[in-house]
Amino acid sequence: MYWLYGHHAVTAALANPERRSGELKVTAAYKETHGDSAILGGAGVISRQDLDALLPEGSVHQGVALQVMPLVERDLHDILGDDAPSARDCIAVLDQATDPRNIGAVLRSAAAFGIRCLVVQDRNAPPETGAMAKAASGALEHVPVVRVTNLARELESLKSRGFWCVGLDGAATANLSEVRLDGPTAFVFGAEGRGLRRLTRETCDILARIPLSEKVESLNLANAAGIALYEWAR
Repeated sequence: MYWLYGHHAVTAALANPERRSGELKVTAAYKETHGDSAILGGAGVISRQDLDALLPEGSVHQGVALQVMPLVERDLHDILGDDAPSARDCIAVLDQATDPRNIGAVLRSAAAFGIRCLVVQDRNAPPETGAMAKAASGALEHVPVVRVTNLARELESLKSRGFWCVGLDGAATANLSEVRLDGPTAFVFGAEGRGLRRLTRETCDILARIPLSEKVESLNLANAAGIALYEWAR
């Protein structure tokens, strides 16, 4: 088990029937502010100092923490089923992203724009953590995270099902706004600094770039994902 913390992360987990949870700890100040919430009925009240001690140093917990089991892992078939994808199905894929806060921020954008799931490479992606859930602001409970062994093979599988795989690459010649996004779409984002790996890049149907001012070399993963998913959603 591990500790989730922060108001949105904890309340979303408590409202998720698929999330198994244990102890709920709150400060007196948090309970006074949120005491009318039925989900806080079994909370144990502890001091801020004791709550700080339960969590990783520097955790911004807002006075609430919940002990949880990781969500049950799902695969793409669980999520997509056997039916052909609809024109408004979209998946986000991360190629070796390792920062849990970045992954959480991508999950938040994915939830905001109606993305079906987030696909990560199992070997190089961090497990669920409180930091990831805090950055996701509740979205970890709504957007399934699918862990795969071979990312290129999963992209080929998505392509065989009718998904158009769009890799975000700063060196691409096409601007994202010029790419047709009117069918099932899988956006593929590389890790910060390294970008997309060669095999991942070659497996994508098309590469696209987000045009930037010459004053900025690149965007971080979370910002790039938010822009790309908004471009699809609009």
